[in-house]
Amino acid sequence: MLAMIPSVILGPIGGALADRFSRRKIIVITDLLNGLVILSLAVLMFSKPDSTTLVITWLFIVAVVNGILSSLFRPAISAFIPDLVPKDKITGANSAITSSAQFAQLIGQGLGGVAFRLLGAPVLFLIDGLSFLFSGISELFISEPEVKTTEKDLKSSPLKTFLNEIKEGFHYVWRQKGLRELIVMAAFMNFFGAPFVTLLPFYVENVLNSTTDWYGILLATEGIGVLIGAIVTGALKISGKTRCNLMLILLLCVTLCEFFLGFARTIPLALCVMFLLGFSSGMVNVYIGSIIQMATPQEIRGRVFGLLGAVASGLMPIGMGLSGIIADMTGKNIPLIYAVSGGATAVLAIYLGTRTNFRRFLAGN
Repeated sequence: MLAMIPSVILGPIGGALADRFSRRKIIVITDLLNGLVILSLAVLMFSKPDSTTLVITWLFIVAVVNGILSSLFRPAISAFIPDLVPKDKITGANSAITSSAQFAQLIGQGLGGVAFRLLGAPVLFLIDGLSFLFSGISELFISEPEVKTTEKDLKSSPLKTFLNEIKEGFHYVWRQKGLRELIVMAAFMNFFGAPFVTLLPFYVENVLNSTTDWYGILLATEGIGVLIGAIVTGALKISGKTRCNLMLILLLCVTLCEFFLGFARTIPLALCVMFLLGFSSGMVNVYIGSIIQMATPQEIRGRVFGLLGAVASGLMPIGMGLSGIIADMTGKNIPLIYAVSGGATAVLAIYLGTRTNFRRFLAGN
């Protein structure tokens, strides 16, 4: 929760910074700072291994700082991608980024448990911090094209100008009806998707009646689905009405997978649902990012992604908190909670599918 709150509060600010300053400098600086902060945690754990309270307190601080830096990093890199590749290659670029990140995450999750047992947490934090430094240094070699920024506006009333730029981002999103409906859809999908994430361990234990090993296997299966979905998206060469219809089908598929998961009481069926969920969401995420990047002018792109991140993430902590309370109230009736959450998002997806502005935006018009 502490890591997510800064993204909600600072997302629009991070987006405005991405439109005002060099996007390459922002992603380099945030990566380097993240590396130094995580290395400080590793040093503390090495030097004071018995100071549990101090280590946990610093871990909370690191989580907050990481959230702050991420709220600056994400809008900058999302807005930066269209500056580096031609417009007709944006979907392929997002597919490559998503699939490579998902592949790395699968490897990391697979090795993480073994590495933790063999090396311990301090060594893993050391490796993690060094990986951020390596990332930041490697980004120094990116050739940044000339982009339109408002850096020169700092000479007159910088605070007022900056606040006006944030306001411009809100006004732009509000005027683009299709984009506005897409952001609302993302927010509510995250809100109703929160119980799915939070209660998955109880689903494994109470519905599947299985050991905790299957929790990791289910997550890995979803991750493989995301990886394959992202790769398939990059290979498909579709646009316009065909892409719109495919996205509507995929959105509905994501919601129905969450709806039916609670009723999947055998491991093979649960694995199939998780794979399909990952596959559909992987394709949806690549398409959504690409459509927004192509549809948004370069000079306001950072603010749009900052606002998207803030709104989409804003309801998720609330959903996580409520899912725990509702689970207790219903005696951990996971099938019921999944059915209500998945059903609510399915209704919203069907409703938005009937909206002309939403369909036109997905089609790229």
